[in-house]
Amino acid sequence: MTVTIERSNVVDRPLSKVFDFFARDHVRNHPRWDPDIELWLDVEAPLGVGTIIRRRNSRLGTPVEGTMEITEFEPDKAMAVIIHDGPMEIRSRVVFEALSQNQTKFTTTIELPAAYENMDKSVLLGLLERSAQNQRRLMEAEL
Repeated sequence: MTVTIERSNVVDRPLSKVFDFFARDHVRNHPRWDPDIELWLDVEAPLGVGTIIRRRNSRLGTPVEGTMEITEFEPDKAMAVIIHDGPMEIRSRVVFEALSQNQTKFTTTIELPAAYENMDKSVLLGLLERSAQNQRRLMEAEL
């Protein structure tokens, strides 16, 4: 059984701008809303299905190298990745929805392996909340 965690965020900006900030510019912007993560590409190219993003996660003190493989990339609708942090595989999907012309909701769903079934989910929810606040602040200031 997998552990699923979900968090929605509403930003007062148009859908296409939110998608571009989050998905198209993911490599540049993700470390800005989550300072424990470093991302880079081996080859500079537009992101899409099959793109492999290199990552370093220092959240628990010891940096862990890994990858993110984009498995879904549908402009203004969704982006999904499979994350490999060391031996752990995490699946993440973000769905984007226009609430109005200038307001967008995006919902992040994270699936953790069954080994994490008994973990304290409050830690992960706290990290998601921190990222959500940073995302909203950055998007509303810059878009």
